[in-house]
Amino acid sequence: MNTVRPCGCKGCRTCLLCEKEFNILDKPSYCKLFQELESFVYCPECNKIYPGWDVELVCSAHPDHCSTSTDEAIDFPGILVMPNFLSAKEGVDVLRNLDEVPWQASQSGRRKQNFGPKTNFKKKKIHNGDFNGFPAFSRFIQERFEGVPLLSGFQTIEQCTLEYSADKGASIDPHIDDCWVWGERIVTVNCLGDSVLTLSPYSNVDRKKYNCDLVDEYKDSLISELASNETLERFSRSVIRIPMPNLSLIVLYGPPRYQFEHAVLREDIKERRVCIAYREFTPNYLRGGCEEEKGNEVLAKAQNFWDHTKLPIAAVDAV
Repeated sequence: MNTVRPCGCKGCRTCLLCEKEFNILDKPSYCKLFQELESFVYCPECNKIYPGWDVELVCSAHPDHCSTSTDEAIDFPGILVMPNFLSAKEGVDVLRNLDEVPWQASQSGRRKQNFGPKTNFKKKKIHNGDFNGFPAFSRFIQERFEGVPLLSGFQTIEQCTLEYSADKGASIDPHIDDCWVWGERIVTVNCLGDSVLTLSPYSNVDRKKYNCDLVDEYKDSLISELASNETLERFSRSVIRIPMPNLSLIVLYGPPRYQFEHAVLREDIKERRVCIAYREFTPNYLRGGCEEEKGNEVLAKAQNFWDHTKLPIAAVDAV
């Protein structure tokens, strides 16, 4: 269905509302497809993956599972889950402030608030547009990144809030974040609700999709080496389930960032979930890169933090 619907969905993206209203019956169930594959769960406590589908069940077995089933434990680099990155009070305060900023309808039952430059991934064009920095109430989150060794040098150039609503069947289909402009570390901070991120291997048949072919230009600067063909073959019929607890920090990098698609399944949204996603530049837009000048224009705007309660009407409409 290639029309834009009142709910915000378009193309093949749907939610429970438009599926009912427009009698859309052919929505694929990634949950059913993935459950037919070999599944693993990432345990944040021991930084390994274990066989299983139910995240709560597998993770609750720690520390016993890492002492009694060592043969089942598998190293899987490129994932960081840091529980309690925000305090309960910080989560409440951030959520209250987020709800004071206008939401925009998005696809697949989501709503969003986006603060960042305008990007055209097909034409590889970027400009500031109305971007003038980020709401001040979230500044402490970016500052807290400095205390996480993995995020050393992380310079936020996009901050996107996403709301997943259970009563709309909210989800996000398997995808890889664009590789032309967004850098290696994909950062998410959960402000409300527990959920799960599901990784599935990307076949790489179309290397231009997601601009994956451009990774070759800067792969020598990656934090983690990309997975070998042998490793990819091992997980070619597998999914990896990553817990995303309320108030936690999640970072994808290396193989999970570039060689696996990630998704949030409708079945894993049990309640309202609100998270903030953060993006950095690829090396081409940083010091010494071929697009350094354009990157500096965006980074200069990214230093601004403004009071969301004093936004002029034009700025509110641009959110």
